[in-house]
Amino acid sequence: MAAFPRKILLVYPSVPPDTYWSFKYALRLIRRRSAMPPLGLVTVAAMLPPDTRLRLADLNTAPLKDHDLAWADMVFISAMRIQNAAVAEIIAACNRQAVPVVVGGPYATATPEELPGADYLLQGEVEASLPQFLADLRHARPRRRYAAPPPPSLDRTPIPRFDLLPLKDYASMAIQYSRGCPFHCEFCDIWQQYGNRPRLKSPDQVMAELDALYGLGWRGPVFIVDDNFIGNRRRVRTELLPALTRWQHRHGYPFRFFTEASINLAEDEALLRGMSRAGFNEVFIGIETPSARALAETGKTHNLKTDLAAAVATIQRAGLEVMGGFIVGFDSDGEDIFARQVRFIQQAGIPQAMVGLLTALPGTRLFERLEAEGRILKAASGNNTHSFETNFIPRMGAEKLRRGYRQVLGALYGGNLTNYFARCSRLLDNLAGTRFMGRAVRLDDLRTVLRALWRQSLSPYGLQYLRYLLRNVWKHPHLLAQTVKYGVVGHHFYVITREMLKYEHTFSHLDRVYAQLKVMLQAFEHNPDLVAHGVEPVAAAWRWSTAALVEAQARIEKIHVDFRADVIYHYETITTRIRGLFSPFASELNRHGIDLPPQAV
Repeated sequence: MAAFPRKILLVYPSVPPDTYWSFKYALRLIRRRSAMPPLGLVTVAAMLPPDTRLRLADLNTAPLKDHDLAWADMVFISAMRIQNAAVAEIIAACNRQAVPVVVGGPYATATPEELPGADYLLQGEVEASLPQFLADLRHARPRRRYAAPPPPSLDRTPIPRFDLLPLKDYASMAIQYSRGCPFHCEFCDIWQQYGNRPRLKSPDQVMAELDALYGLGWRGPVFIVDDNFIGNRRRVRTELLPALTRWQHRHGYPFRFFTEASINLAEDEALLRGMSRAGFNEVFIGIETPSARALAETGKTHNLKTDLAAAVATIQRAGLEVMGGFIVGFDSDGEDIFARQVRFIQQAGIPQAMVGLLTALPGTRLFERLEAEGRILKAASGNNTHSFETNFIPRMGAEKLRRGYRQVLGALYGGNLTNYFARCSRLLDNLAGTRFMGRAVRLDDLRTVLRALWRQSLSPYGLQYLRYLLRNVWKHPHLLAQTVKYGVVGHHFYVITREMLKYEHTFSHLDRVYAQLKVMLQAFEHNPDLVAHGVEPVAAAWRWSTAALVEAQARIEKIHVDFRADVIYHYETITTRIRGLFSPFASELNRHGIDLPPQAV
């Protein structure tokens, strides 16, 4: 490169809308564009030379503009695997305009081979890799790939450039306190990437980040993005939480915190009290499964040391909503696991239950084991919920697993949301009388209530929604904001579940058509006497397959446009395969006035 780049465009790829965590259809009701900001990129921005001109393009809030690419000397991308399709499009656009592109983050770290169009790859944590890359760039000798260096200390991580963010586009802000997790779950890549010894920022660093957000005018939810916030319980309890509480008290509690933690949070009453006093009101916990055999199989031994339902209740009584992560598809899972998962989630009062099929991520012990057993089928998509494909051969059988997973999603978020609203009401009952930190109802909340009432009361689940609202506004008026929030969030879960179930039924329909047709035509091929007596059996098979594909087209038309791309691709693939099945019978079909089309049916 002839000169060090002075204009850098930081690009965050779009997250697919058909995922649990996108919250796309809830965000529309509250008029926000994205659930949270690209914390990694604004941290990178703070590490670039101060005289560098920067622009941030978060494609979850606005599309990438050609004039931004034309302006840039270099593009930086940070991404997770689930954003791979968007990453490929951005890299292609950069390549077309001859703008050098740098890719970092978990995607580049785990699977660099999938990024051939990137000019530079920064693997591992940015505090360790970026300085060397910038130094090499300044001396015009950058390497294409910077392998992951040893995990860095976080004591010099700068305050992220929150000022680059369009704050009004986001439903929450994000900061980070620690990296790493002390546990060794077989399916998890977090401890593989970030280590088993949690590394922490100082309380002063965290307070400085909160000061920055507060100074920019942010008020509301702040996600502490640690994969296990209590990886070092002692320091969280004795150092961070007292500092957070003092800060919140001085500023009038402008923030409500939520984070991720392990189930052993329930064992530490002082820690729970400290989190409540500091203003935490939600925690995501990887519960995974009520099956002790599956927990032992995956190495999640800390979940075996407690009664999971009792632990959830303990955390709720401390004034914290539990959001839960759950997995089906472990080798030890029987067909009863689907009903057991639904029963546990309902009885525990966990409205926001993220249930996904087990996925073998590259770099995990699970991937290594399954690869050694010859069971890996393909690369993981990165989508860990509302996706009906595994990337390995499950012991249960793929069709049984998919069928059971459909039942779980339908029970939790399908129909008219009866079960979802029942969980919400159970949780609100459990939170009543606790130190749960809600917030005062503001004018924006009243506007949201009116929009939600208008749209949700007229929806297919409208009657259940109104019953839920009336019940909890009457019973828990002090939790009005939370009651409305759960209703809005439920709309997102309802939409993605409804559309993904339609997607899955159409996908399965196409697979069944192809499988049945293959059996039929193979029978004709191996029984020439049948065809010799007339082509009618083959013609009938052609007409049947054509009608089945027309039915599939009609099903696709009923799927929301956000969810169609993959099923359209599958439709085109199946029609091509069907044409191939009929190829040996083309002459017979032609003699009877049926032309085999050269393109897809």
